[in-house]
Amino acid sequence: MDLNGKKIAILAANGFEQAELEVPRDRLTKVGATVHVVSLAAGEIKGWDKKDWGRSVKVDKTLDEVAVDDYDAVVLPGGQINPDLLRVEPKALKFIKDIFDAKKVVAAVCHAPWLLIETGIAKGRRMTSFKSIKTDVANAGAKWEDAEVVVDQGVITSRNPGDLEAFSGKIIEEVKEGRHSQRSAA
Repeated sequence: MDLNGKKIAILAANGFEQAELEVPRDRLTKVGATVHVVSLAAGEIKGWDKKDWGRSVKVDKTLDEVAVDDYDAVVLPGGQINPDLLRVEPKALKFIKDIFDAKKVVAAVCHAPWLLIETGIAKGRRMTSFKSIKTDVANAGAKWEDAEVVVDQGVITSRNPGDLEAFSGKIIEEVKEGRHSQRSAA
């Protein structure tokens, strides 16, 4: 699969689950996509690696420097801290919602479906997430499924780091497929 010419934003803040940013980033880059780590501020963001702070990752662009038209997809890594920090940031939520409204791919893993709840994207969709936020997802009006990856009209969700190969593969497939013109709001 070849994603040459495709651009993907990975939106993250401090406390992202290490593998949930690095595995999709590396898989997408390997198939030719241009991948930018986008965050709230310039510099670096620090990962969370299972039970303690992990490695830092360079921020390629801030939210102020990006536009929806620049990207074919947004990937949202989980971890508990990262999506909780992002879901109170209007610019982050607007970027995610604008990508969705442009009928582009939105991919969220682990606790990142909190961002799909906050933007209203979850309502009426088939989704999965980390098991501890299953009730949050269901209460937001989504149909929660216990599966390694769930796709609903270009909205991709996965449960945890053990699902990252399937998650990354599905992102590649959906970006290759292009815009989801049949996507409807709930």
